[in-house]
Amino acid sequence: MGRPEGGYGPRINDRIRITPIRLIDENGEMVGVVETDEARRRAMDVGLDLVEIAADVRPPVCKIMDFGKYKYEQSKKDRQGKKSKGSEMKEVRLGRSMKIDPHDVEIRVQQALRFLLEGHKVQLVASYRGRELAHKQIGEAKMDDVIKKLCELGRLEAAPKLAGKRLTAIIAPDRAKVESWKRKHGDPKAAKAAEKSAERADAAPEAAGPSGERLQIPAAAAKAE
Repeated sequence: MGRPEGGYGPRINDRIRITPIRLIDENGEMVGVVETDEARRRAMDVGLDLVEIAADVRPPVCKIMDFGKYKYEQSKKDRQGKKSKGSEMKEVRLGRSMKIDPHDVEIRVQQALRFLLEGHKVQLVASYRGRELAHKQIGEAKMDDVIKKLCELGRLEAAPKLAGKRLTAIIAPDRAKVESWKRKHGDPKAAKAAEKSAERADAAPEAAGPSGERLQIPAAAAKAE
């Protein structure tokens, strides 16, 4: 029967010193309070482990289970938790909505699309000054146009909202759209790495090949003017 390596993790089998214990069988049914030796025998009879799952109560609660499978499931949950923590909110500033140049807007759209491809949420921020608030509909129209472009890879999570002189909206990556894009165009991180490698080697354009080409964002999002 297995044991936790290095003494860490829940106590199992002969490492459970306290008796009696409250036992849960291999089917998840509560057996009740039994002597620890009896619980070990039950576990051995079905080829499983006796695992302490609640040590801070008296009597402690133990369960008959496959400890190897239990460790695998816990490890899987931990990996999923770390993966979800890897994403974060990225802020993309559209500047003064009344005066920002269309070319500058497009640069920010491309930046936001890259963030979405990397799995990050994007907060769009536009600002007003003085009397510009009297014509806030112009800034709102520009914000709506940016949102439409970003929805090629994302979905609107928080609609545009004006707070003081700041207009904000939040776009979250749409997993299906992102995966579809990657199947068609490849992973942008790999493309970026290849581009940097080509630059370091000072490669000629004809030697760079397809892997050295710049990332092409979806056509609907790449219209500059």
